[in-house]
Amino acid sequence: MLLAGVSSLALAASGALAVPTVGSIVATGYPAVHPAVADYTQVSTGATPPTQAQCASAGRRCFSPQAIRAAYNLGPLYAHGNDGRGQTIAVFDSYGSDTMAHDLHVFDQAFGVDAMCGEEGVTCQPGMPTFSELHVQGSPGTTAPPSTSQGTGQENKAAWALEVALDVETAHAMAPGANILLVSTPTAETLGVQGFPALMNAEQYVVDHHLANVISQSFASSEGAFGSAQSIEPLRHAFKSAALNGVTVLGSSGDNGTAGSEKTPVKSGGSTLPDPSVEWPASDPLVTGVGGTYLCTDPNATGDRTVDSTDNPAKCQANPGAAEVGWTNAGGGFSQVFDKPAYQSTLPAGSTPIAAKRGVPDVSLQAAPGTGALVYLSLPPDGSSGLNCGGTPCSTGWYDIGGTSLSCPQWAGLVSIADQINGGGLGQINPALYKLSTDPAKYAADFNDVTLGNNTADPTVPGYPATTGWDPITGLGTPDAAKLLPDLVSAAHTG
Repeated sequence: MLLAGVSSLALAASGALAVPTVGSIVATGYPAVHPAVADYTQVSTGATPPTQAQCASAGRRCFSPQAIRAAYNLGPLYAHGNDGRGQTIAVFDSYGSDTMAHDLHVFDQAFGVDAMCGEEGVTCQPGMPTFSELHVQGSPGTTAPPSTSQGTGQENKAAWALEVALDVETAHAMAPGANILLVSTPTAETLGVQGFPALMNAEQYVVDHHLANVISQSFASSEGAFGSAQSIEPLRHAFKSAALNGVTVLGSSGDNGTAGSEKTPVKSGGSTLPDPSVEWPASDPLVTGVGGTYLCTDPNATGDRTVDSTDNPAKCQANPGAAEVGWTNAGGGFSQVFDKPAYQSTLPAGSTPIAAKRGVPDVSLQAAPGTGALVYLSLPPDGSSGLNCGGTPCSTGWYDIGGTSLSCPQWAGLVSIADQINGGGLGQINPALYKLSTDPAKYAADFNDVTLGNNTADPTVPGYPATTGWDPITGLGTPDAAKLLPDLVSAAHTG
């Protein structure tokens, strides 16, 4: 039974609804967990969204929900009543956001997106989708630590509040009929011994109690930051349970191209790994890894996919006629931990070959900050630890945000629509995605194959070029949603 009609549900650590733990976890070998927000800029204040002129002055083009829907062809799905209705997306983030119910309402009002039961100021009506919050092990305020704090100085709660706004608002914009369950944990993302196990235990709880069809994970850490491959295995329990319970799990591929970072002592930052890396959880074969692109389409177009090679950013201007280009910072490559899964044994013609190890990502969507999405946040300056705009604390208003944190929750929205078409959760979708890609006609119709770009984000670590078919920046490409989602459901039922 899906959680519905509840604005907030707190699970205290000492309460009856304790989240199950998995063995004993020691600090050695567990890396930092960071939100995959690559870059953000505050474009305007107040409740009214910024104009494209304001975005252009910041060197960006900003996408509204309607422009994103046009770029990925969601209109025909909505016209037939397919908007994720009856399905639930679980979004997982550290800390959460104290103002999410308010911010969601401002976002929906500004863009004319369907209201949700659980938004601030909304009267619930029968059939209305719900926004709910599940605070695992308590709900600390997302305010900055006091100046006298003796902590690590890295508990960047405000960055997670921005991540929460991005995840909730963009998932809802993509699937306006789906329920959204925001699940937060009270642990510092930089203290990996607490961060990853707590998040995975929270996911286990959601799967065990059948609270969602889709899980969105906008966080990641380089495989090389773990002490060993064996260090990851105890954290995979929720993914295994999800696969058995018809729950689809998605993960951001990361925002550092092929450059991975190794955890070093607290307050010392990190060191770049010498070899190309991929990030977990996206590298897990049980997870659909979501990469990213520059979306070089008209941000004012609301009817169809219209290429715009004139406006910022420079990458779109440098590739005339291209609707999308692989994002330079999109995480991707080949796992050093997981073997190539059977579903990657056959790829579209012209693909970058996948040898013995898992290739990442599987699919992609807009992620480049220069072609980001507009998000509303009212938390700053309260909770402004680490959230600065031009060296000063940010303020309430509209942010243009990029990163695979953007592509992942939007893909979660797409999966919820596929689940609605299916009449329930599809579970693991990777086998069906790759099966579709091996049919040339289906692949050409269902995917936008992105063949431009390279993800060498750090010149000391080689990246990969985008190619025809699958590649280690954009995976199989981006979706033509109206065609892909029904075909994905059919492919899932034909083995």
